[in-house]
Amino acid sequence: MQSPVYNSLNLEMSLASSRVRWALCLILFSQLSFATDWHDPVSQLAAKITAATGPGVVALEINNRSSISSADVEEIRRQITSTLSASGVRIWQPDQATANIKLTFSENLQDYVWVAEIQSGTSDGKVILVSTPRPYVVPVGQNAPAITIRATPLVTQADPILDVAVLEANPPRVIVLGRTAVTIQEFANQRWSVVQSLRITSPNPLPRDARGRIFLRKERLFDAYLPGLACHSTNSAPLAMNCALSEDPWPLQAQGLSAFFSPARNFFTGALVPGIGKQNSAPPFYSAAAVPRANYALWIFAGLDGQVHLLDGINQQVLTRIRWGSNVAAVHPACRPDSLVLADAADSEPTESIQAYAFADRDPSSVSPKLTFNGNITALWSMPSGESAIAVYRNSGTGNYEALQLNLDCGR
Repeated sequence: MQSPVYNSLNLEMSLASSRVRWALCLILFSQLSFATDWHDPVSQLAAKITAATGPGVVALEINNRSSISSADVEEIRRQITSTLSASGVRIWQPDQATANIKLTFSENLQDYVWVAEIQSGTSDGKVILVSTPRPYVVPVGQNAPAITIRATPLVTQADPILDVAVLEANPPRVIVLGRTAVTIQEFANQRWSVVQSLRITSPNPLPRDARGRIFLRKERLFDAYLPGLACHSTNSAPLAMNCALSEDPWPLQAQGLSAFFSPARNFFTGALVPGIGKQNSAPPFYSAAAVPRANYALWIFAGLDGQVHLLDGINQQVLTRIRWGSNVAAVHPACRPDSLVLADAADSEPTESIQAYAFADRDPSSVSPKLTFNGNITALWSMPSGESAIAVYRNSGTGNYEALQLNLDCGR
């Protein structure tokens, strides 16, 4: 594994970079000024609502699933109220309205998209669509990475490692999910040793390149998921584990969204439970990461088609210019307010690597040097806390599988 190298500060370069930052600030300020001019989309939306409802009293509910700020949402609400009022449409309480309007703000890579669903009495609802171009935002941090990926070695073994759960214990303990067993391992005398091994029994053989997940639970120590199989442990020592055929969805995070995994392959089918907003499915994918927003979560999927797909509950987008591998994971470093996405590179030559990306907008920007691996990356999963991730690779020199805990440090 290679460590990033930083050069000493160069005063001339520092002054130049300051001038660049000032230029970027001026560009960004002009773009933000443009973004606050909502007159045209408001006028279009108000005209379409008036044509659909006619004069009268309506109720308005706004759901913001875009990057539009809360202040701008309130300004848009004020402008819509004023423009509709001038046309004889008054916004009031739902119990006194003849029509209910649910307005959702979303976006794609080029435009803000406003969708108004109008329901009047028992008649069929009407849907109104208005779009307006989004300002281009200069990606921040592409040329000056502020994040370092810190890799802490966990366990190494000859058998494949599918996932690892870290226990809060002294001495340190981990639960390792393999193809044929779940092992509890303890770090003592400068080495990891197996404390207990729980055999995985299945009537069906696992796929050759199987994936798996393990989650710590309150009512028992852990749940483990493999293709077509679910295993549940007991909660007291000595541990026992029961495995059974299962078509239940796998959790994509400790709580919330789950997805169905193909029982005979190594990918998720795309069916989601309970779904992302109004979206109940995604393209088939290998892994997924959630980036929380103020009003929703932006989900990033590493698709079977080699593309990166974005879902926000309304829109589905493809990042055609981004080439990542099959592994993504979200990490929220303590030193930043936002969550970052770890992703492996699509091209494994000459070495495989993982890099951190920020999603300040819909286009990711790299914010860390690459962390390189002497072998193929076989798994990358977010840990339940969301503060770190587990990476597994097969060392090309030894042939062993090595699990690492990845943390993100700022300013190194």
